[in-house]
Amino acid sequence: MTVATHRVNATESRHDWRQDYSRRLSLSDFIVIVVAVVATQLIWFGPSADEVRFRTNLSFLAVSYTAVSVILAICWTAILGIIGSRSDRIVGTGTAEYRLVVDGSLRIFGLLAIIAFLFQIDFSRGYFIVALPLGTIALVVVRWGWRQWLNRHRAKGEYSAQVLLVGSEVSVLHTARELARHPQAGYNVVGACVPSGRVADYLPSTQIPVAGSVERVDRAIAATGADTIVITSSDELSPDKIRQLSWSLEPGRQHLVVAPSLTDIGGPRIHTRPVAGLPLIHVETPRYEGFKRYQKRIFDFLASGALIIIALPVLVLIALLIRLTSPGPVLFKQERVGLNGTKFSMLKFRSMVTNADALIEDLKTAERTEGNTVLFKMKDDPRVTRVGRVLRKFSLDELPQLFNVLRGDMSLIGPRPPLQREVELYETHVHRRFLMKPGITGLWQVSGRSDLSWEDSVRLDLYYVENWSIVGDFIILLKTVRAVFAGSGAY
Repeated sequence: MTVATHRVNATESRHDWRQDYSRRLSLSDFIVIVVAVVATQLIWFGPSADEVRFRTNLSFLAVSYTAVSVILAICWTAILGIIGSRSDRIVGTGTAEYRLVVDGSLRIFGLLAIIAFLFQIDFSRGYFIVALPLGTIALVVVRWGWRQWLNRHRAKGEYSAQVLLVGSEVSVLHTARELARHPQAGYNVVGACVPSGRVADYLPSTQIPVAGSVERVDRAIAATGADTIVITSSDELSPDKIRQLSWSLEPGRQHLVVAPSLTDIGGPRIHTRPVAGLPLIHVETPRYEGFKRYQKRIFDFLASGALIIIALPVLVLIALLIRLTSPGPVLFKQERVGLNGTKFSMLKFRSMVTNADALIEDLKTAERTEGNTVLFKMKDDPRVTRVGRVLRKFSLDELPQLFNVLRGDMSLIGPRPPLQREVELYETHVHRRFLMKPGITGLWQVSGRSDLSWEDSVRLDLYYVENWSIVGDFIILLKTVRAVFAGSGAY
């Protein structure tokens, strides 16, 4: 694809997709809110709505609940826009969009409660009991639906910022790979400017055209139709040059982004602070002590206990199937490496023949090994029993690990629990995964499982360790349910 082709594609999509998508969200938000408010009025008051009662000298006012519902719907929709829940910088990826939807909903009802208290209004509790939870949940679900729609379009390069990368060849290639890994973030690379760039060349091993050198960024912008310039390294551009470049951009339509040499850093750890005209980026060092660790342990203990009670009939049924179809013990115990490098016995339902470990050396051939070079995984493993194949497909063989979580050896969510022979092959930096307990599920489980390369497995585990949050754990649990039913990457 040439620079001219990129320019044509950019021109065809020149309409402001940001405003287009924001209008779609505004309309759907308003429809959802109206349905929630009307449903509340019908459920709480019936077909005929009463009037709001005042306990002060404002009792002469005649305000019907229908009027209140209309005002509430308009204000609720408006506040979601005011706090930025439809901003192009947060839609499509991350949890910020959902948090802002919940935050905006709580704010409008908090304001409603304050007004009712100050003016002594006998305001119906139905709005708080029905409209608030019903509307908030429905808004989040609809936003999730819009996100799936947006991600499908972004996978094709639509509804995305058209990005021109500027910097050294190494930094530009690194940034291009990371952006390509996450198309849902909405950054579609249409060209690059590198120090020795020659127009019509391509970046090595990519289809990204070189639009010129770093000295001719203005021409490259016009040639590619880019609306976002991402500076990946500043060694080739002086501060004055970057400032002049920012001044030359069209306000509101063209944007400047500076990408520091930081990867796999969670948003909550990053804080930007302007000091003496310098945009300093503060990156908090991750800590795994005090309340954070107790919070995770309390959640693990309560959740694993509840899940064991709920899954007890399934546990008994699986145990019977294994006992009746394959000779040997029901449970398989294996030594794994956990928190701070300590070893523990991990429990699983036995899904292989009893002499599986003795057969592994015969199976370790380059032609049959799947997954990656450190973890031994293969499809159609002949050691797996018929029942075991079903258990593995839906991760049911891992249910006994709930007892490991209850006991404190593992966590519900965390890095993958490795074998000692795998740990012996680790590079030094990979040992950081032992800063947290291993998990039954984790980012590796919801991102491809055994289909992942070793590098991707390590990157996901370290990202989780560096950026853990309780909200992130809930999201991984929800994604785990989808991954288990899909059954992809499990063998």
